Amino acid sequence: MKLHPEITPKLARWIEQQKLFFVGSAPLSADGHINLSPKGGDCFRILGPKEVAYLDYTGSGAETIAHLRENGRIVIMFCAFEGGPQIVRLHGTGTAHLPSDDSFQSLASRFPSNPGMRSIIRIEVQRVSDSCGYSVPYFDYQGERDILDKWANAKGREGVTAYQAEKNRLSIDGLPALEQPSERT
Repeated sequence: MKLHPEITPKLARWIEQQKLFFVGSAPLSADGHINLSPKGGDCFRILGPKEVAYLDYTGSGAETIAHLRENGRIVIMFCAFEGGPQIVRLHGTGTAHLPSDDSFQSLASRFPSNPGMRSIIRIEVQRVSDSCGYSVPYFDYQGERDILDKWANAKGREGVTAYQAEKNRLSIDGLPALEQPSERT
């Protein structure tokens, strides 16, 4: 393993070529559930040598948002499924920026529009490491899935918002994730 003081230009080029990454977070409680989520599509951006962000799509849970609200801890992991073996981890502190937040629009301008978007996760990177990945298998990339886009377009903005209110309000451990506008102070 090698530690880097920041995301170097070489690592940035490699990260930008990856089609898939994983997001890990955990609550403070020892009884809480650790979360690990795969992410894909054109949803990851390097904002600076120690700052990244990704589009957070609507899903059946909102664990990452809940964990970030509670403690901010997050790790992003990229691993090569083609080419030379490599794993890169970005540890840091994250914040979920919701569409109602003042900072949302400036971040959103860096991403393509997506009907399934729920928030933008911005991470202040505190630790950058890479390792070999010698045991990661090869996989062939066949393309992006459009199922979320079709689902969100069929539901419409109001339907997606209603789904989020029902399914994404709390984490599986009962931590607050997405608040309704009337609940925000």
